[in-house]
Amino acid sequence: MPQSSGSTSSTKSIRRAPSELERSDSVTSQRFLGRRQSLIEDARKEREAAAAAAEAAEASEQIVFEEDDGRALLNIFFTLRNTKTPALSRTLKVFETFEAKIHHLETRPCPKLKDSLEGLEYFVRCELHLSDVSTLIGSLKRNAEDVKTTKEVKFHWFPKKIADLDKCHHLVTKFDPDLDQDHPVSNGGEPIPRVEYTEEEIGTWREVYLTLRDLYATHACSEHLEAFRLLEKHCGYSPDNIPQLEDVSCFLKEHTGFILRPVAGLLSARDFLASLAFRVFQCTQYIRHASSPMHSPEPDCVHELLGHVPMLADSTFAQFSQSLGLASLGASDEDIEKLSTLYWFTVEYGLCKQNGEVKAYGAGLLSSYGELVHSLSDEPEVREFDPDAAAVQPYQDQTYQPVYFISESFADAKEKFRRYVAGIKRPFSVRFDPYTTSIQVLDNPLKIQGGLECVKDELKMLADALSVLS
Repeated sequence: MPQSSGSTSSTKSIRRAPSELERSDSVTSQRFLGRRQSLIEDARKEREAAAAAAEAAEASEQIVFEEDDGRALLNIFFTLRNTKTPALSRTLKVFETFEAKIHHLETRPCPKLKDSLEGLEYFVRCELHLSDVSTLIGSLKRNAEDVKTTKEVKFHWFPKKIADLDKCHHLVTKFDPDLDQDHPVSNGGEPIPRVEYTEEEIGTWREVYLTLRDLYATHACSEHLEAFRLLEKHCGYSPDNIPQLEDVSCFLKEHTGFILRPVAGLLSARDFLASLAFRVFQCTQYIRHASSPMHSPEPDCVHELLGHVPMLADSTFAQFSQSLGLASLGASDEDIEKLSTLYWFTVEYGLCKQNGEVKAYGAGLLSSYGELVHSLSDEPEVREFDPDAAAVQPYQDQTYQPVYFISESFADAKEKFRRYVAGIKRPFSVRFDPYTTSIQVLDNPLKIQGGLECVKDELKMLADALSVLS
């Protein structure tokens, strides 16, 4: 089974400590029961539902792109050859006859003709009465060539301001009567309510905390270790205290600009990823049941605080996480599923190389004793991180992962992901404006030029700083 050379040292250290493996069996005696529906499965169901809806629409709609109150909105392409007869005036007369309102008219050289002297291809976006659509198309065909209609490239709505996250559809997909329903949840922009955890909940936290903290020294990446040290110093991380999300959110804000936003249930894959674009991490405040302290079938504050938070305090990893979110905005359902799978094999179950050894950086590993030990053993297959391969890799949510992806570094993973994102088909690009905490949609040259001017100003400032030091 393929295994990177960097994992050999970690594997040997595990094998030299059989008591640790025995402990793994004891603390996970309630064998892995499987996680609740994952982000990937959620995205897959969304895509299948959208595909079914699109197929039904296609069967009943051949010409009209959109209709509203008896009015049809069309995108029409046609070609006019340059002849002695005034073809353009006759064609435009057709639109006038049917009282069609032209929203947009554009021409370009026709690819089928040798040059523009022979004729042009026209694109017209117009609005007219629904009952006149077929007749108008028929009239155009008598005056022009290659008449065809096409659907406009549509994309999913996405939040453009951080306040728009309130419009995302929060999906509470499971009611658990064992959870304390009195735990408060805040709305966006308000201080996160403080929770008074019970003695039993603190006892559950203590057991997991002490077990995992002992393992981090040999299994966690250096970024996690450093952040964990700071969290213990500044945010109340200790065996006898469950940190408050408001304190942790302020800590992250100071270090990487990320903030925490508590939710009562799961979000859809699209909405969860969109939050990352704003450096907002949606998380839970409740804790797993005391009967199974080493396993939770759903994300809980153990998973969030011990797995995700320390990694979000690292600037490079925070940028990678935000890049995942930005790539999801307006993406197709198929691409959302692929991005969710990438999230799974990086943010949740990623491995990296450090000083010749393999270390864990995925939150799903760093919050699970059993799978953290498993991931650095010689049992699973470890592959070099390749976004194209990871995006379609089958995942496992009923037991430990049989395959993990390992990155040379966070910077290397970020660069590979950047190249992957360039292949996602969208009619625009996006950019996050940290000053207004909003998303800029780059869909025309003027907006892109404006973004470049901002970058130039930043580069000039850095160049001036270098000149001062030299």
